[in-house]
Amino acid sequence: MLIAILLLLKNGDSYTVTANFQNASQLVKGNEVEVAGTAAGTIDDISLADDGTALVKMTISDDYAPLRQGTIATIRSQSLSGVANRYVQLQMPSADEEGAPIKDGGTLALHQTVSEVDLDQLFNTLDKKTIGHFKDVIKGFARSYDGIGPQTNKGFHYLNPFLSSSRQVFDQLTVDENRFRHLIVDTASLSGALAERSPDLEQFVSNADQAFSALASENQNLATTIGALPGFMRNFNTTAVNLRATLDDLDPLVDATKPVAKKLPPFTQALRGFATDAVPTVRRLDAVVRRPGPDNDLTELTALQPRLAKIAVGPVRRNGKTRPGALPVSQKALTRGLPALAFFRPYLTTEGLSGWFDDFGHSGVVDANGGMGRISTTFNLFTVVGGIPNIFGPPLTLNQAESDGFRSNNLKRCPGANERDPGDGSTPFTDNGTLDCNPTEVPTGP
Repeated sequence: MLIAILLLLKNGDSYTVTANFQNASQLVKGNEVEVAGTAAGTIDDISLADDGTALVKMTISDDYAPLRQGTIATIRSQSLSGVANRYVQLQMPSADEEGAPIKDGGTLALHQTVSEVDLDQLFNTLDKKTIGHFKDVIKGFARSYDGIGPQTNKGFHYLNPFLSSSRQVFDQLTVDENRFRHLIVDTASLSGALAERSPDLEQFVSNADQAFSALASENQNLATTIGALPGFMRNFNTTAVNLRATLDDLDPLVDATKPVAKKLPPFTQALRGFATDAVPTVRRLDAVVRRPGPDNDLTELTALQPRLAKIAVGPVRRNGKTRPGALPVSQKALTRGLPALAFFRPYLTTEGLSGWFDDFGHSGVVDANGGMGRISTTFNLFTVVGGIPNIFGPPLTLNQAESDGFRSNNLKRCPGANERDPGDGSTPFTDNGTLDCNPTEVPTGP
């Protein structure tokens, strides 16, 4: 008697909630109520509301009572092998989304419930022509599996983990129908945008096919590269860590380039045409990079660089001795030649070599009669007989030459010494007296 009283008291204290579904989806009294796959109650009663919807009264166990506002009740099937094997799944709200407790005997409104969609409801939405095609598909499957049933069953056995995980994925996708709806709409928009750019997409697919074909032809080299990748990544790890500070320093640059980036679309549109026209050139460059035969492409030239670098940098063993490389020797030669170049530079840049080239444009000085050239003649030491140079006679001595008005030993002439001083002291050029030359070594005459 005491046990009966306790049971009656317990039943009287049970927590119940009524869920308003669009339809009962073949629920029956006694079906389970589950939370995350765990039994959480039973179906006590099913009735019809005034608006034609279903009212499902559920008893919830004490572990989950009371339910909170934000709870979603969904009718689901245990399997496809039965009819009345339905249950109600309760999805509890998260801690930051849950509302006030639902009182005992309260109601889950229609927007808080999801009814089961039966397969025949889906077929009823199809027209007769579509149903006919669907029947042909089913018959085609029957013919394709005819005689290979055992092998197919074995394949499905190994496929079962994938199907099970796929079911869990689709269950999670349908939990938030609003986001799932946005995903479908956005995917449709993306597909429409791709359809509008079908020529570009076709070219992209064609180029990608060529690229992957080229990669496939180099599968051996690619395998070698992948094998060396772990060591490279270990070495790159330190570089990547140090790169974080660099990326932080790049933030101001990125912020500064944002206004410029908005102006780039016209340029990128023009660049697309250039990229299309550059395809033949790039294809021809392939022959430069790699060509059959020895020593005739860029790849083999690159392979020669280590040997060239060793000879250029040194030291190298040549002719029985260790010698420095070509670059250090060239540096030493240039360093030693700087004084000579410094002395020779004014002769090249003032009235020397540059002036000689300039004389091809105009000659000498300009007076009222036009351009006038000034020529300075240089004689060797020879005997003048009767006013005529005798180049075959005995040469003059230096004293004889100087007594006749000739000058000798003019070995330190300054740049521009062949020109007459216009009166401003600009010739000959001495660079303010810093050049190692003798400004008095000028031609004779006015």
